[in-house]
Amino acid sequence: MATEPWKTMQGAPAPGQEIIALDALEQGVRVLTLEEFGVILLREGDSVRAYWNACPHQYLPLDWRAPSILSADGTKLMCSNHAAIFDARTGAPAEGSIPVSCGLWAIPIAVEGGKVVAA
Repeated sequence: MATEPWKTMQGAPAPGQEIIALDALEQGVRVLTLEEFGVILLREGDSVRAYWNACPHQYLPLDWRAPSILSADGTKLMCSNHAAIFDARTGAPAEGSIPVSCGLWAIPIAVEGGKVVAA
């Protein structure tokens, strides 16, 4: 399997492609679809992270069964299909939740000119 399989998916953001205006991104989590490609955005202060919205087990969106995927303390993301838990800051699987090789795939992003863009 490719190390970044999201890059081959239809609608995957190309470098420089705008994902969202920064002022439209609230604190916490936001799930977007870009031309059939799911993106999870996490904003904490001025920091923004992005992941492909696909659980590495079955490639279903984390929010497939329920829209609430961020823990109350903002530190974990959970797959609503089978409860796999991931570290919200790194995408790594939470200890004891799932195999260590099954983390979320990060999408490189940058904030440029008030916009979140793929890097």
